[in-house]
Amino acid sequence: AWAAAPETARSWTATLAVTSWLCVAVSVGLGSYLVGRARRTAADRRTEIGALKSRLAQENAGLAHLVNVALPGIAQHVRDGTGADDAVARAAPASGPHLRQVVQSFAVLVEDAVRHAAEAESRRQQAVQEARGGTAELERLTDSTLPAAVEKLRDGTSAEIVLAELEWPRGAAARACAELFVRELAHSERRTAAAQAASAKSLSRVQAKAVSMLADLRDMQDRHGEEVLGDLLRLDHSTSQLGLITDRLALLMGGRSSRAWNRPIVMESILRGAVGRIAAYQRVRMHCSTNAAISGYAAEGVMHLLAELMDNAANFSPPIDEVHVYVEERTAGIVVTIEDSGLKMADAAMRHAEQAVSGRMNDLASLQGTRLGLAVVGRLAAKYGVGVSYRPSSRGGTGVVVLVPPQLLAQQREPGPALTGRTFGGGGVSAVPGPAPAAEATGIARRVPDVR
Repeated sequence: AWAAAPETARSWTATLAVTSWLCVAVSVGLGSYLVGRARRTAADRRTEIGALKSRLAQENAGLAHLVNVALPGIAQHVRDGTGADDAVARAAPASGPHLRQVVQSFAVLVEDAVRHAAEAESRRQQAVQEARGGTAELERLTDSTLPAAVEKLRDGTSAEIVLAELEWPRGAAARACAELFVRELAHSERRTAAAQAASAKSLSRVQAKAVSMLADLRDMQDRHGEEVLGDLLRLDHSTSQLGLITDRLALLMGGRSSRAWNRPIVMESILRGAVGRIAAYQRVRMHCSTNAAISGYAAEGVMHLLAELMDNAANFSPPIDEVHVYVEERTAGIVVTIEDSGLKMADAAMRHAEQAVSGRMNDLASLQGTRLGLAVVGRLAAKYGVGVSYRPSSRGGTGVVVLVPPQLLAQQREPGPALTGRTFGGGGVSAVPGPAPAAEATGIARRVPDVR
């Protein structure tokens, strides 16, 4: 190209060719340098990546050790009571400052959590103990303290004395509730006692009037002829029934019977006096095989007890059937058996009747209208120690067995033919002629309804 070029352009052409070769040489050299540099850079990067991988593996191993070994160990040391700093010092040191900071923060947090958990457990244990103590106090309050308080209040003890003598809950709320209960019950018992006292006082006047009417009627029976004797006997019997009702109510109200005896009364007269106080006296058949006598202080109580049982047997048996009363003398005392021909009592009714005659039913609110007589029987039986039990009767109904203990029996002697009763209530004590128990006296025998 240089030879073919004109003479004037050869110099320019040569310069261009040299320049081109120089450019090519520079390009080749620069390319070779850049390729070498790139290769060295790549080698450095590979070396750096290897170092990073190795460092990353070490970091992963350190983290794994930290998570699986160091942190659980620190947590266990803190739970065992070691402080956060000591727990961190005992553990293997972390590889970096950030991890050491993480470990320190973790130990502090675990220490706080353990402390809070201990405080919460302490509060829980205290609450459990307080709950158990409160439960024990409530059980003691309901099982022993309140029943004892009720018994004392019903015996007439004041609320202040009851609150001072018994042990009450230490809790303010439970103690205030128990104290309120005691004071309200004491107030209720005072009102009940006052009402019963007023009722007993009123009934004592009715009892005195009934006994006075009996005395007047029996005096009229002696003074008037046979034309009015039947009417007088009916009035006498009605008044005797009224006396039984008033005595029943008086005993339930805490009062006394309208009559008392100062001499022993033979058992046959006790039976006749009991029969003469019930409406269905004509249906009662007596079978007495003893001459024993009841002491005067217990005669009226035993007579009233038997009258209530006979009246109950007559009321719960068919009106055409008879009620049989058997009296026998045994070593354990006088055994009186009352049998009717009515329907047999169900087990529940018999249990209720036995509970009523046991003397444990003192709450008038729990008494049914038809069970007042049995409640009176229970009180009289408990007062005199008389045993009363129920059993099925051989006549198809129900039998009642009454055991009069020997301590109520008088010495074996002939009681006087005329007995004197005392009337309680009204303005004072007045003597009246003996009622039905003196049936063996000729002058009084006709006053008792004939049961033969």
